[in-house]
Amino acid sequence: MTTAVIQTHSVTQSRMVGLWLLTVAAVILAMITVGGLTRITGSGLSITEWDPIMGVVPPISAAAWHEAFAKYQRIPQYIHENRGMSLETFKSIFWWEWAHRLLGRLLGVVFFVPFLLFAGLGAIRRSEWPRMVVLFVLGGLQGFVGWWMVESGLETRVSVSQYRLAIHLGVALVLLVAILWTALEYLNKPRALRQSSQWRWPAAIAVLVYVQMLLGALVAGLHAGMIYNTWPSMDGRIMPEDAMSQSPWWSNLFENPGMAQFDHRIGAYLVMLAVIALWWRERALKLEGNARRSGNALLHVTLLQVALGIATLLLQAPEFLAALHQLIAALLLCTAVWHAFALRYTASA
Repeated sequence: MTTAVIQTHSVTQSRMVGLWLLTVAAVILAMITVGGLTRITGSGLSITEWDPIMGVVPPISAAAWHEAFAKYQRIPQYIHENRGMSLETFKSIFWWEWAHRLLGRLLGVVFFVPFLLFAGLGAIRRSEWPRMVVLFVLGGLQGFVGWWMVESGLETRVSVSQYRLAIHLGVALVLLVAILWTALEYLNKPRALRQSSQWRWPAAIAVLVYVQMLLGALVAGLHAGMIYNTWPSMDGRIMPEDAMSQSPWWSNLFENPGMAQFDHRIGAYLVMLAVIALWWRERALKLEGNARRSGNALLHVTLLQVALGIATLLLQAPEFLAALHQLIAALLLCTAVWHAFALRYTASA
């Protein structure tokens, strides 16, 4: 077999691995979206036990449904907020949480089985196995963090802790970014480092978007999207009326719903200004290929996300818009990572 044929075969295998990892990233995006809908619909506490194996099978018989409902009726959310809920209504929230957990299990299968196949074929070299194992472990950790989050709402609270919600989302986003970057490396082999530090700017924007999404999780956890539904002011004010009403003062940043929304607004402005500044700066660089395409995409997705955020706020967070807002936020993070990658590596050596 000639060297050219071997190289072509190697590139083909690398692209197959890259496409597989993009599929894994798509499953993570679906999980993030369904997770948002689970939170929006108040479904996150409908399953009160964590059973990674047998939990894949939902209640089938009438007796099984009544048993699941009886367990839900023992937690504070039902007692204080949903007392009198019918079994049919319970089923409607149960299916959201079950679907979210099913996607988590599917993610493990979609990652692990093809990994074994590609590793056996040599498409993933032995030296790259530890990296893949770390990604798999990180995915498993996400399952533990998800249950840890749910536990916070089963004893005394009527909803999950906003801190644990933010950590749950944060781990998912770290996994998404790691999978995406690895996929881009495989899709662009062979590659070479650019002699430039331009990639650090979109990387910084990716970090900024990440922090902004965590602030959004605090907003969601505190149900802060349902207050101050005006823009650009907050009911005629620059800041919420009770901006520093809690003590100690710093707790307002994480536990005061009005301040959580204010922080999220400021974060959105910072992301938008940073992206516009980067796009304007890169106009003079005359970028080509994916570097130019990803830079333009970053600008467009940012503007779309800002518009969605304003619409979601003004309409008091309807389910569809709120879920779409979270999905586009994750896609914005992915676009920033793509732009950073395109600026860091050339397409070929």
